[in-house]
Amino acid sequence: MDHGSGRGLAGVVAADTVMSHVDGAGGRLVIRGHPVEQLAGYAPYETAASLLLDGFAECGDEASFRTAVGRGRVEAYGRFAGRLRDMPGTLDPVETMRLLLAEIGDSDPLAEPAALIGAAGVAAAMAIRHAGGEPISPPDAAAPHAADLLRLIRGARPDSRESAAFEAYLVTVIDHGFNASTFTARVVASTQAGLPSAVIAALSALKGRLHGGAPGPVLDMLDSIGRPEHAEDWIEARIAAGERIMGFGHRAYRVRDPRADVLRSVLAGLGTVDSGDSDNFAGEGRLAFAGAVEKAALTVLARRKAGRRLDVNVEFYTALLLERLGIPRTGFTAVFAAARSAGWIAHALEQQAEGSLIRPDARYIGPEPLARAG
Repeated sequence: MDHGSGRGLAGVVAADTVMSHVDGAGGRLVIRGHPVEQLAGYAPYETAASLLLDGFAECGDEASFRTAVGRGRVEAYGRFAGRLRDMPGTLDPVETMRLLLAEIGDSDPLAEPAALIGAAGVAAAMAIRHAGGEPISPPDAAAPHAADLLRLIRGARPDSRESAAFEAYLVTVIDHGFNASTFTARVVASTQAGLPSAVIAALSALKGRLHGGAPGPVLDMLDSIGRPEHAEDWIEARIAAGERIMGFGHRAYRVRDPRADVLRSVLAGLGTVDSGDSDNFAGEGRLAFAGAVEKAALTVLARRKAGRRLDVNVEFYTALLLERLGIPRTGFTAVFAAARSAGWIAHALEQQAEGSLIRPDARYIGPEPLARAG
């Protein structure tokens, strides 16, 4: 173990992993030997998930794994439906998702890796629909995971291009090194707690605004800017006020986040829907508007943050893609959690196979006891 220094364990190598390599200096993400742009370009989500799980869980062939994930969706829906009726609609979708997954015990059949991936997806879809006050239809066990989740979330069947775009998103964000939620999953798994406990703990870590809550505010930023010609002044004012520019900069990457380019390409290929209002840049002009904001932000950041490379990150184009797919902003983090669930599960299994309890030391900097008089 590398005992590097840095706040928040920055620079500390906590374990070896075969899951993914985040090359922050080179702007690369490698997932089990595959560059993320290649994996997202051809692999169904179930294939990417089974790739992560390979060697740590029995996945069978591609068809049997897909079937197991589909059965997990159906079983979880039946388990969660009664519980959902008792939950207030005022809960954040991630909070609802967390409560639904708490229905699964660590030794439950739904705790098997493939079934739990299906359950996490259905929990996200049910939570998003519940927050919007909308009913949810039952899952289709025979459908691909991505297409079925998008149908459940939207309440309408997506076309093939939309399903493919959503699948590319799920694969793109399936794993990303030892981020806060993944490390949380590994800490819990290291105690030999079951996979549902590790996933729920990871979900709780993801909920924090410094980790999983950023894509929605990207759209709030675009709405506030309003028009391309306002972008530089708006960004200048926010930086002067000490505020963060949403969708730019990443703790791991010193260059452009490779996932941003993957999702931008997916979004460009998907096309846009004309809103009928050319002034709000929500229709055909949405992607061009976002591109203008990106250019303005990079110009201002290069000028105001000289010496520190801040480039676009995955959140920027995640927000635009999920918006285009008709997913409400309040559901973005829950959808991300559904995608990342396979990564959390694979890391938890890898940690359990390693066999050691994660228990770091701390340096005490508090006061020493006072010496007794006499």
